[in-house]
Amino acid sequence: MPDGRIVLRRAEDEEVLVTLDFSEDARLFLQGQHVEVAKAMFNLGVQMAGRMAEGEFDQGDEAPRVLH
Repeated sequence: MPDGRIVLRRAEDEEVLVTLDFSEDARLFLQGQHVEVAKAMFNLGVQMAGRMAEGEFDQGDEAPRVLH
């Protein structure tokens, strides 16, 4: 996006599904590769969502996860 945010949306829709906004410190740490990191994050998230939709993940048996 023009403001630096990176968004995920369906090809046929303008509605934003997910937004990533890296801090300036994170962008510096990633040495300008934040878009590639965002693509990898989105890709993995879409894959996991697909597996969840197919019932591969039974969330009832797992303790809640914490993302740091």
